[in-house]
Order: sequence, then C-alpha cells, then structure tokens
Amino acid sequence: MRYGPALRAALGCTLSLGVLTACSAQYAAEQTNFTGDYSSHPPLAVVGYPSTGSLGITQQVVWRIADGDADALAALVSDDRGEGVPEKTAENWITAFRKGARGKVTAEFYDEGSYRQTVVLYLHDTGQIKGIYVRAVSVDHKDVWRVGMAEPDPGEATAVEPWVPKTPGELGSKRAG
Repeated sequence: MRYGPALRAALGCTLSLGVLTACSAQYAAEQTNFTGDYSSHPPLAVVGYPSTGSLGITQQVVWRIADGDADALAALVSDDRGEGVPEKTAENWITAFRKGARGKVTAEFYDEGSYRQTVVLYLHDTGQIKGIYVRAVSVDHKDVWRVGMAEPDPGEATAVEPWVPKTPGELGSKRAG
C-alpha cells in the first residue's frame, strides 16, 4: 500500500509530536509549578548579578519560607550536614522569616555566580536580613542549584554576618567579608 505525501507528512508529525510530548512532560510539570509559584508570591527584587540557577534557587527558598513548607525547603539542601540538620534549619528559617518572606523581598547577589553565590535577602516588611549560600551540585548526573542549610540552632539561623550592609546595594554587590 502506498501512502500519499500528505498522509506521510501527517504520520511524521504525529510521531514527532508524540516523542516531543513524552520528553517534555516533566518540563511542562516543572514549568506549571514555577508559574503557579511565581503568580502566587510577590515579585523578588534583585540587586547584583545572579545566574539563572542562583536566581531560581533563591526564589524557591523565599517561596518555601513564605509558604511555611519545611519539607520542600529542606529538600533544597546542597549537602546534608547530619541527621535532621536541613529539616531543623528549614523550621528555624520558617519560624524566623516567614512573615517577612510573604512581603517585599530584595535579594542581593554577591560576586560571580557561575557555580556558587552568596545571597543576602532583605525582608522589607519586617526589617530582617538573611544571608544564604547557593551553589550548583550534581543530582542524578544533572547540575542543579541548591542552598546550604546548616543552621540547626535558632540563633545561628537569624545571625547576620558583620560584613552584610543594612540596605541592598551599599557594597556594589562585592562581598567585603
């Protein structure tokens, strides 16, 4: 049986669409989750020069704190520093910063961010400041960005390093410490 050119083209398009749909299902789900998060949280103001990855993980951290989702926040850990440390750190961050993370937040990205970056979060509604460290790690043979979470003590979680300025942009996004 011979197929005409139109039928062959239609079959080719159908097969191609099936392959693309199967490959993009995970991407579509991730994009839907991001879109939902993005539309249900205040926009993050940015100072400095984030990479796509460092900006993305920083948004995730702020959103998970604002949502009070300790499990999802702890899942963003870059490396586990011991039994329960990420979970306790997540709880501390949520307890200390949830109210501020629900409002206007400025993230200042320090230094070059191709594989790690220091980020200072300014929570404007509460006047709080939170420093985090983000970096690229390999998960299932894929580079993804994660956050350092080793602050199981509440005092540690709310401490501000002495070099951190009181307002965004004071150091020109170059770390002094």
